[in-house]
Amino acid sequence: MSNEVNAVIIMFGGSGDLAHRKLYPALFGLYRKGVLKDHFAVIGTARRPWSDDYYRGVVRDSVAGSEEEHEAEAEAFASHFYYQSHDVTDSSHYVTLKQLAQKLDDQYAVGGNRMYYMAMAPQFFATIATHLKSEALLTKTGFNRLIIEKPFGHDYPSAKELNDALTGTFAEEQIYRIDHYLGKEMAQAILALRFGNPLLKTVWNKDYIKDIQITLAEAVGVEERAGYYETAGALRDMVQNHVMQLLAYLTMDEPTAMTSEAVHEVKSRAFDQLHRYTEEEAAANFIRAQYTAAAIDGQAIKGYREEDGVASASLTDTFVAGRIMTDAPAFAGVPIFIRTGKRLTRKSTQVTVTFKGGKTPFGEGQDAHLTIYIEPSQGYTLELNGKQLGEGNILTPNRLDFRHDPAAIAAAPEAYERLIGEALAGDQTNFNHWRELAQTWHYVDVITAAWQKQTGIETYPAGTMGPQAAFDLLAKDGHQWYWQPTRVRMAD
Repeated sequence: MSNEVNAVIIMFGGSGDLAHRKLYPALFGLYRKGVLKDHFAVIGTARRPWSDDYYRGVVRDSVAGSEEEHEAEAEAFASHFYYQSHDVTDSSHYVTLKQLAQKLDDQYAVGGNRMYYMAMAPQFFATIATHLKSEALLTKTGFNRLIIEKPFGHDYPSAKELNDALTGTFAEEQIYRIDHYLGKEMAQAILALRFGNPLLKTVWNKDYIKDIQITLAEAVGVEERAGYYETAGALRDMVQNHVMQLLAYLTMDEPTAMTSEAVHEVKSRAFDQLHRYTEEEAAANFIRAQYTAAAIDGQAIKGYREEDGVASASLTDTFVAGRIMTDAPAFAGVPIFIRTGKRLTRKSTQVTVTFKGGKTPFGEGQDAHLTIYIEPSQGYTLELNGKQLGEGNILTPNRLDFRHDPAAIAAAPEAYERLIGEALAGDQTNFNHWRELAQTWHYVDVITAAWQKQTGIETYPAGTMGPQAAFDLLAKDGHQWYWQPTRVRMAD
């Protein structure tokens, strides 16, 4: 990624935590690579009454480094930032914003290219989009693109209502619905592993695969996000987006090319082919749970219901485990087990594909496992049957292991840098299309409806890998979770 892009970037929520932690460092990474260079400007908007100078100090602070050269770059980078105190409900503020954007467009010779980034509370997304149209902020020359953060609705009806509001101003090809998991190096590497290796392409089907497991485990609790979490829970916060995107990469057909159109075509088909549960089936195949108080490393950890901002009788899920099936002919009968949760044993996002063992001339072969580590470790392992050292023909598991070098990982673009760069380049491959979001919301809404009929919730002590029911879900069909970090294993 080296071609310079000219644009005025308007960031709604410019004073927020997301902008400070992720977006400004991502833009700075693009600046250091020359994607953003001389012909760009950023307008940060929020309610706070900041000046341009104060705002530039905030930006410099967010990209601070120790080297003198880095500091000089940060200073030059921040000089492209401008601030407008903005009430998103006030039409007059959009008139002022339009005038500033046009002034900067002329000053930096941008050519009418605009990118709008909604980095604030989702209840304002529709309001902003409506005002962008009514006050005519979109340019008639150059491109107009919108990046929008999740959550994109809290069910299908609310997601459709939001999408209708956005598409009243922007066309689908102008909307970039960001899911930062799609920017992670090893998430993107799933497709390279699957379709770049004839060895794996040959066996990636129901004839050879026993099960697929997706784990997104977090060691932290809800922290200061309890207010949001009470309205979302793990199912909406993690499964409807991150888990489903990984699932699509693991089960979709091979695209005809690595283009946005081709990739989204096969992803959408993968979501279409998910087996649709009835509410009764959803209740039997999905488990929700909450973490309870425990002592971890001698420290007392609150249970979810004791967290600030959580209702004392809350039924919000901090953990989800499920069994997903697909009607795709290549994977018919192969269970896809998913789990995600707060306050689990260890932080890790990983995928394991278990290949069937069976009879061999050497005796019974054990199942083989391919594990893809997405974070914090990045790489993969493949466990194969090999011959045990010594006399005789006894099979033993052999582990082939690869990890990206930490220094190389540190030098690689972070997910937000990669995704914002792709949006500036007009590449929607690693963003969510509306059709895919609609499909995943339809799937998840059935689970939500089933849970709403339940009066209780499973629990698990903080620091464990979820309730016993999550293990029983697999055991009843002769499966088990491959990653069980209470066991002694190699680094994961």
